[in-house]
Amino acid sequence: MSNLKEKMKERSRKMLPPFRGSGGENGGKKEAPQGPRGFMNNLMTALFVFLVLMTAYSLIAERRTDTERIPISEVAADVSRGDVSEIAVAGETLTVTYAKGGIERESQKEPGVALSETLVNYGVSPDALQKVKVSVEKESGLAFWFLNLAPFILPILFIVFFIWFLTRQVRGAGMQAFSFGQSKPRIIFPHDKKQKVTFKDVAGVKEAKQELAEIVDFLKNPKKFLDIGAQIPKGALLMGAAGAGKTLLARAVAGEAGVPFFSISGSEFVELFVGVGASRVRDLFKLAKQAAPAIVFIDEIDAVGRVRGGGISGGGNDEREQTLNQILVEMDGFEQHEKVIVLAATNRPDVLDPALVRPGRFDRRVVVDLPDRNDREEILKIHALKKQLAEDVNFRVIAERTPGFSGADLYSIVNEAAILAARENRGKLAQFDLIRSIEKVMLGPERKSHLLSQEEKKITAYHEAGHALLASVLPFADPVHKVSIIARGRAGGYTLKLPLEDRKLQSRREFLDDIAVTLGGYVTEEMLFGDITTGPSNDLQVASALARDMVTKYGMSEKLGPIAYEALMGRLGARGVYEEKEYSQKVGDAIDAEVAKIIGEAYKRAEDILTKHRKALDAIAAKLIEVETLEQEEYEKVIIAHGILPKKKKDIEHQK
Repeated sequence: MSNLKEKMKERSRKMLPPFRGSGGENGGKKEAPQGPRGFMNNLMTALFVFLVLMTAYSLIAERRTDTERIPISEVAADVSRGDVSEIAVAGETLTVTYAKGGIERESQKEPGVALSETLVNYGVSPDALQKVKVSVEKESGLAFWFLNLAPFILPILFIVFFIWFLTRQVRGAGMQAFSFGQSKPRIIFPHDKKQKVTFKDVAGVKEAKQELAEIVDFLKNPKKFLDIGAQIPKGALLMGAAGAGKTLLARAVAGEAGVPFFSISGSEFVELFVGVGASRVRDLFKLAKQAAPAIVFIDEIDAVGRVRGGGISGGGNDEREQTLNQILVEMDGFEQHEKVIVLAATNRPDVLDPALVRPGRFDRRVVVDLPDRNDREEILKIHALKKQLAEDVNFRVIAERTPGFSGADLYSIVNEAAILAARENRGKLAQFDLIRSIEKVMLGPERKSHLLSQEEKKITAYHEAGHALLASVLPFADPVHKVSIIARGRAGGYTLKLPLEDRKLQSRREFLDDIAVTLGGYVTEEMLFGDITTGPSNDLQVASALARDMVTKYGMSEKLGPIAYEALMGRLGARGVYEEKEYSQKVGDAIDAEVAKIIGEAYKRAEDILTKHRKALDAIAAKLIEVETLEQEEYEKVIIAHGILPKKKKDIEHQK
């Protein structure tokens, strides 16, 4: 195990060029990749340093040439007149100092000829020359070398530095190129207490845990299975809705077995370049075999495991298909003694390639259902372990109000409740916070700044009152828990309906009542105001979709009979494109007619009920205009006053 960890660290060091920083390994130096941005930064730094050096040289050179330069003949004439007091000789350069004012001028003597000889040649007498102090300076030191050699050395140094810089970048890119085909899985080792998860940390999904318990037993005691000749499944496919806990369950299997957990997403295999995905698959399974016994977990496997043949030859799907082929090859190459189990998760099992889910690869298909009421209560308690709770917190009530919620949704509820409590400077999380967070997770935050005019407020109140009244009167509709005209998310108002108990099936009568309730706002606006606003637009979409599903998917049309005209994904066509329509134009017209019939009948039912209970409708709307939000208890008082009895749990018997 320690060898595997060292290999992973060494791989990281090779893949990432170092940069200075605080923390991390290697003497407080972090490591970061050098991308195009880093290359440009380094290049600009090099250019900046070169420009600074050249600027410094230019300034120094300019300072040296600020003195007035005169020809040697003029110097000789000034010496003859006795105006010159001193001449300093530095190589071929003369610095002439005049007696009056100490003015300095520069000149240039003849190369290889002494100053006295030069001045005599220009007619200076020996007597005049003796009156001038002549000093000879040796040009040596840093200034001499810098000023004289810098024009040649600086460009050479810059070229050498630039070549070194490019070589370094190419070497770094080469290391990255060599590591391009390596997988980068997230690894959880069994001794990592902070990240370790067991079945105790996973509430609900009892059947799924029982299915996976055999895999745990094999990883712990493989000899028991091998001696009897049993072949343990090479892989298990976890199927369920998003947020149902598939990843957490896979981690729990590794935690129970006490083996390394290699986790990677299906999308991380696929790159632009052909062959990279297959290379990463090989590398991942190589690492897993080195650490065996181990678990490999591929999340969202539908990203690479879709039905092959969807692309035209030479098309963009070749890389994905090559990746899938390599996964199949690796799973076929497992020997019984290698003790590597592959777990995969997806919420789209219908699109997976048949070769992937055949026996010998993903032998088991484990369904991870959404939690029921008892499971939701346990999940809430687990998520609230590290939270400060008030005495009034009742997770049973919250579980009853959250049918259809996933584990991720429940986590979000508890977390949002804690945020609400902290925002209001309260040290403990109360029941009221949890109830508010349910609506926030379902619909979004309140938009109290979304102010309505009196007319808009009235229309919204009657709209929501229509939904609520129909839900209370129709026998197969879910009871109302809350009605509000305060905007949340994209909704201008909302009616919260929750079932009396969890259900897995939905009947035709329930669909028809749901459609009528959904049309309640539309019908109310048309009845009372003689006009239609944009408010019911989403209601119409939902109602139309439900009606169409009844006809095309569930066989609930008396005219068209028990035929599923549209599958979940449609039919795979010749070019790999899903063709949604699997029927003729004549049948399509009949489907449209049936949908229109269902909508029309639901509209008439809604209109009749709203007309019959007009006083109750007016009372609900008036109360909403007054208080803006009606909780279940307050709402039920209003409808009871008008002869409508609220639904109770015993009323569900009529649906059986």
